[in-house]
Amino acid sequence: MRAIVITRYGGPEVLAIEERPDPEPRPGHVLIDVKAFGLNHAEIYFRQGAWGDVAEISGIECVGLVRHDPDGRLAPGRKVAAVVGGMGRSINGSYAEQVSVPASNVVPLESELPWEDLAAIPESYATAWTSLVGIIKLAADETVAIRGATSALGQAAVNIARQAGARVIATTRNVGRAPLLEALGAKEIALETPDLPRRIRERHPRGIDAVLDIVGNTTVLDSLAMVTRGGRVCLVGFLGGGGPLSLEPVFQMPSSAQFSVFASALVTGTPDFPLAEIPFQAIVDRAAAGTYRAKPAKVFHFDEIQEAHRLMEAGAAGGKIVVRL
Repeated sequence: MRAIVITRYGGPEVLAIEERPDPEPRPGHVLIDVKAFGLNHAEIYFRQGAWGDVAEISGIECVGLVRHDPDGRLAPGRKVAAVVGGMGRSINGSYAEQVSVPASNVVPLESELPWEDLAAIPESYATAWTSLVGIIKLAADETVAIRGATSALGQAAVNIARQAGARVIATTRNVGRAPLLEALGAKEIALETPDLPRRIRERHPRGIDAVLDIVGNTTVLDSLAMVTRGGRVCLVGFLGGGGPLSLEPVFQMPSSAQFSVFASALVTGTPDFPLAEIPFQAIVDRAAAGTYRAKPAKVFHFDEIQEAHRLMEAGAAGGKIVVRL
């Protein structure tokens, strides 16, 4: 099979298309013919070696057709999505014509969406759904700030929160992207600046109910400063970079504020966070109906992977980047 491999750690130029043996079917895994896959910032860190040694074939999600399921759960030719389960980190991932994925991380789908549209959904919507619904437990009529809202994950979160009846404050570093966020249904647009907590508090003196923080450790304290008594903050991304977080809870966290982390690449599909808790079929149906505005921002061909990574690393896509085989 053809696969995109990490030839050495570095920039997009280290990604090369090479021939690799087809994965062997094995119990507990599903062998998938990959039709398309979405790109994720985690794959930048994999490629750079920032998270230590990883599999030579990257990619933490894909959509495609079942080639073989040794356990007989999924018939050959069944349309499926696969999300993490060690893909790209401890086992070879989805940047290939075929991939073998733990069965716990594969979900069947019924959809007539084009492959590239379907590929824009799995990781972003699984993460947004689990963090907003499963962890924050966002309720109708609550107010949530989504920091980093123009990212693929951020746009998925705006869609889910809006459809759930919440009032969405969407943040961005680029005022030119405000129309995009308004079209998604955000009620307020806020620029990411150092005085953001103060400006949020001016509009919402008692604080807001929740913050989904996709920017990262550099903004966690600001996010905590925005919430009301009992407010919830969930950290789900590192668009602004990672690194250690120095926190003195007594003096820097508001009393009763709840702070959580969802590390989707590590836990999605595990017994604590099973895929069965995520309504993938309903999400796909909403995307097909236009209830969720979930189309990819940019689609690349398999042999354009270096260009796709350059765009992702520049943060200039304005949404989900997808690669079509």
